[in-house]
Amino acid sequence: MPAVSPRARILAICSAPVLALLAVAAFAPLPFSVAEPGSTVNVLGSHQGGPVISISKAKPRKTTGQLRMTTIVATGPDATVRLKDVIGGWFDTDRAVMPRDSVYPVGNTTKEIEAHNVKEMRESQNSATSAALGYLHRSPREVQVKLSLADVGGPSAGLLFSLGIVDKLDGDGRGGDLTGGRTIAGTGTITADGKVGAVGGVPLKTQAARRDGATVFLVPKEECSDAKAELPKGLRLIPVTTLRGAVKALVALKSGGTVPHC
Repeated sequence: MPAVSPRARILAICSAPVLALLAVAAFAPLPFSVAEPGSTVNVLGSHQGGPVISISKAKPRKTTGQLRMTTIVATGPDATVRLKDVIGGWFDTDRAVMPRDSVYPVGNTTKEIEAHNVKEMRESQNSATSAALGYLHRSPREVQVKLSLADVGGPSAGLLFSLGIVDKLDGDGRGGDLTGGRTIAGTGTITADGKVGAVGGVPLKTQAARRDGATVFLVPKEECSDAKAELPKGLRLIPVTTLRGAVKALVALKSGGTVPHC
């Protein structure tokens, strides 16, 4: 049997701990979530048997086209994500690996997170209503808006809620639809004064939008680069920073005017 050189012996001794660490990492749970494209909902239509947007004390318009809010689906806070899942997510364009804290910044259990998401959705709906009525110079005493979207949490539908309210009450401001009959999707938070904010998970949301027939996607301007990275074929990006800008862009798209682009 040939003698083992000192160099080989040292390499063997040094590599043993490294191999042991890799073996542990392969089976140890990691602080990540794996996300994929979720459902989309047309806020101008119905969901689970009832209208998403209900208008009272004013006559709503009959609309054509669609305004689809988008979601992602992620492994829960209690799910075990291992190295093989992370590596698989890196190479699969239909999935994304995200730090768990970025997906679930609040709460440690599923129950706590669900309660937080419901609270954020309620606040988002209130802000969306205030933004839309403020844009239209309508008073809540003249118009009452009810938003209903079961099984969806978080604030990312705010922009689409506001646009849906605007379309149902005023359309494009000239008697036509804000959508121009298109299927338009998007994402973005909204403040009561109409500012649009970033949300995360945009590449997955563009995939969900295109899957469900959208040809236009409204994206918070600061997330343009993320949206462009894995943009599905046939989907046009329109960056927005405010509700007013989003309405203006959709009217320009319909009339053949100048439309912002990422």
